[in-house]
Amino acid sequence: MTPPIIAVNNVRKAYGEKVAVNDVTFAMPPDAILGLLGPNGAGKTSLIRMITTITAPDSGHIEFNGQPLSGFHPTQIGYLPEERGLYKKMYVGEHLLYLARLKGMDKKEATTAAKEWLAKFGLENHWDKKVEELSKGMQQQVQFIATVIHNPKLLILDEPFSGLDPVNATRMRQEILRLHAEGTGVIFSTHRMEQVEELCEYIVLINQGANILEGKVADIRRRFQDDKFHLEYEGDLPAVLKERYEIINPTPSGVDIQLRDGQKANDLLRLLLDADVHIIGFQELLPSLNEVFIKQVTQLDPTNTNPFDTQEA
Repeated sequence: MTPPIIAVNNVRKAYGEKVAVNDVTFAMPPDAILGLLGPNGAGKTSLIRMITTITAPDSGHIEFNGQPLSGFHPTQIGYLPEERGLYKKMYVGEHLLYLARLKGMDKKEATTAAKEWLAKFGLENHWDKKVEELSKGMQQQVQFIATVIHNPKLLILDEPFSGLDPVNATRMRQEILRLHAEGTGVIFSTHRMEQVEELCEYIVLINQGANILEGKVADIRRRFQDDKFHLEYEGDLPAVLKERYEIINPTPSGVDIQLRDGQKANDLLRLLLDADVHIIGFQELLPSLNEVFIKQVTQLDPTNTNPFDTQEA
């Protein structure tokens, strides 16, 4: 049986009296892009720093491909942090070669890989330009190239699409999916829940240093279903519908219907059919990952009405 690329086992990390990571345990499924989520200050960055060996756990341990995490493993990891770290006075080409050599590549293979990656992003003519001469979006693409140039076994991407226009965001997304399809593990961290739903099959939600929710995205959305349905129709709706059910977001051709306790979807459909409503579409509305995220975080801390508005740990 293939071990998970990353397995976090009862990991704890404190800075003085502040516990940043508190007994976190999860294993990264080998066939899924993992979304590492949580409000600012939840402990995601502290956890990533331990996975990349920047810091060490106070207790617990982390495994990489079934082996205890060691100082060797960062050569097999590509980390794109939210705070960018390019040397702006360096030339693009020499910068990529410098970072690739730090990851163990020789100059020849690093040069070949850098030129191939620059060509993929349409930056092949920027080899001799200083990083500071590039736009913010171009700098972001160069940093992504620096993250993947050594063909890592694990990619950790923290807000990778920040500063990119839709075309280049799509291009980077395609490259991430291609690398994953070829066997690279991907941990994806972002506050953009729609990006998580698009890219990630599996999530771990961290809050106040502990993982509070874990599983496949589709399963989690079903787990938090709240008996809400969308009806597309032609004609008029019967008055009894509004008397018995909670009507949300009505339009001339569609409406959301929230069932109350004890009400069944089959009874709702029967009422519509008996009233001879011309039904075009009827489907259950599963909560978005954003709704699940906010519900779980505010449930544990009702005072935190905006979980994205505090400082990361």
